[in-house]
Amino acid sequence: MASTLVQQYIHIVFHTKCTSITMREEDLERIFDYVGGIIRNINGVSIQVGGRPDHIHILASMPKTISLAEFVRTIKSNSSKWVKTLDSYYEPFMWQEGYGAFSVSASVLDNVAKYIKNQEAHHNKQTYVDEYKQFLDAYHVEYDERYAFGD
Repeated sequence: MASTLVQQYIHIVFHTKCTSITMREEDLERIFDYVGGIIRNINGVSIQVGGRPDHIHILASMPKTISLAEFVRTIKSNSSKWVKTLDSYYEPFMWQEGYGAFSVSASVLDNVAKYIKNQEAHHNKQTYVDEYKQFLDAYHVEYDERYAFGD
């Protein structure tokens, strides 16, 4: 085969650092749009970005040229630096160290995008920790609660 052909859909979830401030509701859309721009700048495709003041969900097609760890590190690093420029409120802003990343089949992209888009309604019924546990359990990810939900 003469060329490398790849399609990697990924759902990424991460939280603000527990000792950090959270994002303000009125800034969420700007922050989500900025994250989408970071993804496009590193040759990924941003399908849906959303979340709540304390966490973010990203549905994207990853570029074939970088690892998942580098993809997430770039998003977190660049977005954190930019958020700090929005207002003095955000000077102590930080993302947690870890993240969750889950492969997504092309057949369910629309469902996952809708799920991310409806985070506000979803979190009226469920906490971030409960939501994250559901993902970990659904994907059969082993975890230690002492470390999975902290910084």
